[in-house]
Amino acid sequence: MPDEASGAGSTSPAESGSAAPKPPATRTASAPAGPTDPPPPPDAVPPEFIASLQAAIPGAVLQISFWVGDWTIIVDATRFLDVARYLRDAPDARFEFLSDLTASDWPPRPKRFDVIYNLYSVSLRHRLRIKIRAGAEDPVPSMTAIWPSANWLEREVFDMFGVRFDGHPNLRRILMPDDWQGHPERKDYPLEGPGELLIEDPVEWLRVKRAEEIE
Repeated sequence: MPDEASGAGSTSPAESGSAAPKPPATRTASAPAGPTDPPPPPDAVPPEFIASLQAAIPGAVLQISFWVGDWTIIVDATRFLDVARYLRDAPDARFEFLSDLTASDWPPRPKRFDVIYNLYSVSLRHRLRIKIRAGAEDPVPSMTAIWPSANWLEREVFDMFGVRFDGHPNLRRILMPDDWQGHPERKDYPLEGPGELLIEDPVEWLRVKRAEEIE
């Protein structure tokens, strides 16, 4: 009978022909790069007002996208006021109504914010989405003088994301208290709430969190 204490009669993984167990795979956290904003398919013809806009303000439209029936234009932020006025006033556009304004956050992309405007033409019954991209410190022109509905919507985006709207008549928080720390819808906002690991760099935040979990 083999001596169990001395290990007699046992075989190593190499002797038995079986592979040694592999260490568990480690997951590397990475921030998403943002939406793909797919180009229009060959059979989708952009509306006339987009072509007219490109002719009227050359270089302002950086990209045209089409997804599930909706048209989106990505616009140079420095030309956005001119683009907005054109889309409101041009006879083939007539976007009188800003129905919604929101943002999405894609750190650590240098232009981390997509500021998103959903327009509707009441008279012509068509829609358009506009995106502009902005860094954490980049001011975005306020649309309150063009679409009055932008007033509270811009305040909400400022409150939740920290995007600053240049020219807004009363840019202050609208949901959180005035003395609230940070902006809750940023992806690097701490899940524990203010006062707990309020780190702006998402990569650094993940590093600190992993170190805490190991301890």
